[in-house]
Amino acid sequence: MMMNAQVPKNRAPYPNEQWVRLFNGKDLTNWAPVGHEKWTVEDGTIHGQGVTKEYGYLRTEKTYKDFWLSIRFKCEDDGNSGIYFHTEFKPGTVDIAKGMQFEIDRTLNHHNGGLYGDDRGWIAWPSPEYEQVIRPTDWNEFLLKVEGNHMVAILNGITILDFTDPTPKSFDGYIALQLHSGGQGNMRFKDIYVRDMSVR
Repeated sequence: MMMNAQVPKNRAPYPNEQWVRLFNGKDLTNWAPVGHEKWTVEDGTIHGQGVTKEYGYLRTEKTYKDFWLSIRFKCEDDGNSGIYFHTEFKPGTVDIAKGMQFEIDRTLNHHNGGLYGDDRGWIAWPSPEYEQVIRPTDWNEFLLKVEGNHMVAILNGITILDFTDPTPKSFDGYIALQLHSGGQGNMRFKDIYVRDMSVR
């Protein structure tokens, strides 16, 4: 059953009322950790910290096929991150069985907003002029659209990627917040809403 989300103050209204709040600002209800990294809720944000040298993820309990995701993120360190989608994990491991991610990396020229995964490496990069769109030390807003093989990344109000995948491999799966390997991951996320486009 779809629930109407409360739109935060100082935020533009959503296109319609079919947005569901994925993070309640208090605890990790609707989310499940994968791996051994540290995921906590602090001051209304999800705080992800790398405490091992492995990857770490925080995935949704529900899977999504076609969706729009609105999320705010802040990079607290240089370790990169990402938003995975259409993702499955090999049981008992942090290994990705399938899935792609929208890259998050505050380091310039590291393809922030690019698509990576599905055992294909980099699939699409934003044009170089969009490397400056990220706010390296402040909050950023992503609107991510995934419909079939069409993927769009809008960062801070600017469309930085609009890509149609000619050879898609994954069409359904979890949405997951990522901490990269190496123990440098230090990310904050908040104001996470999803519009399930598979439900018409």
